[in-house]
Amino acid sequence: MTKNLVTFSRALAEPTRWRIIRLVLVDALCVCELADILEMPQSSVSSHVQIIRKAGLLESEKCEKWTYFRIAPGYREIVGNLERFFAAPDAILNSDANRSRLRLAKREDSCCPGPKILKTCNSAN
Repeated sequence: MTKNLVTFSRALAEPTRWRIIRLVLVDALCVCELADILEMPQSSVSSHVQIIRKAGLLESEKCEKWTYFRIAPGYREIVGNLERFFAAPDAILNSDANRSRLRLAKREDSCCPGPKILKTCNSAN
């Protein structure tokens, strides 16, 4: 867990990274799933994930050739609080959430086997 406010803030201070953070707040997702949901190239998503990871906000699980990411437990509450404080209804975030539900529904038939340890978190906080 980072104690560096600038590093933490930098990880949040980009719209795509905030979208990723919102997606992995509850569900552990791999880069290819995030790329599908965000409709972006995997290389771009991977670069954003690495910035968030280096800030210490993510926990990860390697499963076969995929790595799944989810917000680290120590950050779930603060991210949830930030969202409640700052977020107004956002069409892009709502669209991401809908695409995430659809993508996760297809996980069994996709290339990604899904995480074994980082299952869906019942509470965002």
